[in-house]
Amino acid sequence: MKVVTVVGARPQFIKAAAVSRELRQRHQEVLVHTGQHYDYEMSGIFFDGLEMSPPELNLGVGSGSHAAQTGAMLKGIESVLLAEKPDCLLIYGDTNSTLAGALAAAKLSVPVAHVEAGLRSFNRRMPEEINRIVADRLSQLLLCPSETAMQNLAAEGQAGHAHLVGDVMLDVIEWAKQRLSSTPTGILAKLGLAERQYVLATVHRSENTDDLARLNQILAAFNALGETVVFPVHPRTRKLIDTAASKVASNVRLIEPVGYMQMVELSSAARQILTDSGGLQKEAYWLGVPCITMRDETEWVETVAAGWNTLVGADSQRILEASRTFRPNGTHPSLYGDGFAARKCVSLLGNGAHVEGQERAEKGN
Repeated sequence: MKVVTVVGARPQFIKAAAVSRELRQRHQEVLVHTGQHYDYEMSGIFFDGLEMSPPELNLGVGSGSHAAQTGAMLKGIESVLLAEKPDCLLIYGDTNSTLAGALAAAKLSVPVAHVEAGLRSFNRRMPEEINRIVADRLSQLLLCPSETAMQNLAAEGQAGHAHLVGDVMLDVIEWAKQRLSSTPTGILAKLGLAERQYVLATVHRSENTDDLARLNQILAAFNALGETVVFPVHPRTRKLIDTAASKVASNVRLIEPVGYMQMVELSSAARQILTDSGGLQKEAYWLGVPCITMRDETEWVETVAAGWNTLVGADSQRILEASRTFRPNGTHPSLYGDGFAARKCVSLLGNGAHVEGQERAEKGN
């Protein structure tokens, strides 16, 4: 079986690392990097850290408006599919790369398998929400990380081709923890940090970065925390910070993006994580680090229900209060599978579940 896999942003590289390792043992994979994150700090460094094969193809799309970026990806992916003639297209998550891959494959009648299907924020103002809804509707194999995702798809009439596999990011973080236990990256020493003596922060979602009022509120909270805030900054976010009214105080350390293994090491040693990232919410949970999510809703509701994640929006006072008072309740139930999600995804692909889904779709069932 030949599979074309489309990735384009940092979280997708993490997910693809787990699945590609399994997939390439049994099948042929053509890994396509759209270039959505196009500089080395935002993509190449992740391929290095994850010990995954470099992409066979890089479309080099780069940044742009949603329409321009998605259109360029759609054209490029269509050319790849016509040349490679795969049995299946594999997509991840909720980026513009995901949407473009699903659209290109659907128009060429190539079955689509969607890893991390069924997530819903129920906020249609989020570009990611639109992307994931459309991708799910166009996919013949829906690979879900949680029971909540399965329920969301059932409510939309898509239960027939949905499968609960767990979260492939758990596979990767378990792999990373084993390697770090014997070979740490040394990032804490490099930055002069001590365990549990800093807060790790990330901000990248457009709802927080494109709205300067929200971004200023978040930066004001970081400034007022009175402790070291380590903030790996997305290049686009750094540009916006430069134009924001709120200056960055001396306790806030803006650093360049780091590789996956370094990020896991920084996360595991932090006192607390402040983020708007979906992936980091889960990683914080698996690493046993309290998480404060600077969003108004989350797709990863299980982490909130378990008491290890709390939603604060972008209000500086709520962020400060949570950072100072939020404590997990002590229990830590297992969430998002058993660490073998990638193996289950590849088994379903190999068993022809995507073809069965395509046949059902053609029959209108």
